[in-house]
Amino acid sequence: MWLVWMIAFYAVGNEYIIPSFTATFVSLGKCFAEGSFWIAFLNTLLRTALAAVISFALAAALAVGSVLSKAFYAFVKPFMAFFRTLPTLAVILVLLVWTSPKIAPIIVTALVLFPIMYSQLTAAAFGIDQGLLEMAEVYRLPKKVKLFKIYLPLVSPNILSQTGPNVSLGIKIMISAEVLANTYKSLGGLMQEARLYVEMPRLAALTLAAVAAGFIFDIALSQLERVTFKWSRKE
Repeated sequence: MWLVWMIAFYAVGNEYIIPSFTATFVSLGKCFAEGSFWIAFLNTLLRTALAAVISFALAAALAVGSVLSKAFYAFVKPFMAFFRTLPTLAVILVLLVWTSPKIAPIIVTALVLFPIMYSQLTAAAFGIDQGLLEMAEVYRLPKKVKLFKIYLPLVSPNILSQTGPNVSLGIKIMISAEVLANTYKSLGGLMQEARLYVEMPRLAALTLAAVAAGFIFDIALSQLERVTFKWSRKE
């Protein structure tokens, strides 16, 4: 990636189009020294976390209903297709009329993550070995035992393996929405400001910071998968 960057930089020969590697990292160091950058960075992460929690709560509630009732699953399916194909830009423009630049990115990110998480949850639940479920029925295991000894141990590894990629996607969607909404004190807002003043090294530095955040979350959350995988094997 670094080699491609250097080839592109020397091929174009214009820092207003592609900034140099050195200038970008100098600008990144300046960003790390600014209090305003860290405030914007934390605001973006908090909005992403809030959107992810809202999406997961809604997806989990609907996934439980879908697993318990085939009729409910059939009812929800077209709505999931609708949310998956909903144009993000159009939603942001509408939400900016109804809400504020701080709230609109949260709603947009939640709407994007919601159908993805729902599909992951239902796929994991439907993928449980039917033999185990039939055994639980034969031995009349209590619902609490089935929940903590069968469903959660078997579903958790599959779900947590997707948590890191989901959060990384959420950060990407959040920043894009913040750029379009010109959200104050956010990474997207800082990128929009850098674009307006044609500060390409700063824009590239902010982009690297966003990529690094997504990468760190992806790696960190992957450790949770290992813990739940051990729990699954134990149960």
